[in-house]
Amino acid sequence: MRSFICLSLILLPLVYNVEGLKIRPSPWKPIRNVQLGSYVEIGRFAIEEHNKQSKEILAFVKNVRGKEQYDNGLRYALIIATRNSDGVAKNYEAVVFERHVMQDRVLESFKEI
Repeated sequence: MRSFICLSLILLPLVYNVEGLKIRPSPWKPIRNVQLGSYVEIGRFAIEEHNKQSKEILAFVKNVRGKEQYDNGLRYALIIATRNSDGVAKNYEAVVFERHVMQDRVLESFKEI
C-alpha cells in the first residue's frame, strides 16, 4: 500500500503535465545580469524574429533589463535597446517563451516602449 501511494505521488504530476493541463506559472523574478550570454542570445532571437515578421530592420544593441517566469518552460520579458536602419535608437519589450524539452523558442510579443 505504501509503495502504491509513493508511486501515485510520483506519477500524478507527470500525468497532469503530459495531459496538457496548465500548471500555475511562477511569479516573475528579475534577471540580475541581462548581459549574460544566454540572455543576449534570447534578445538577439527576439530581434531576428521581429525583423522576419515585420520586414523591419532593427539591430540588437543590448539588453537593458528583464524578468523571467517558469510556466511549463521559461518565459522572458526583456527590455532591448535597438537601432533601426537610419541609426535611430529605440527600446522595445520582447516576451519570449522557451520550452527546454523541445528546444523551441517563440516570440510572444514585441512592442515599442
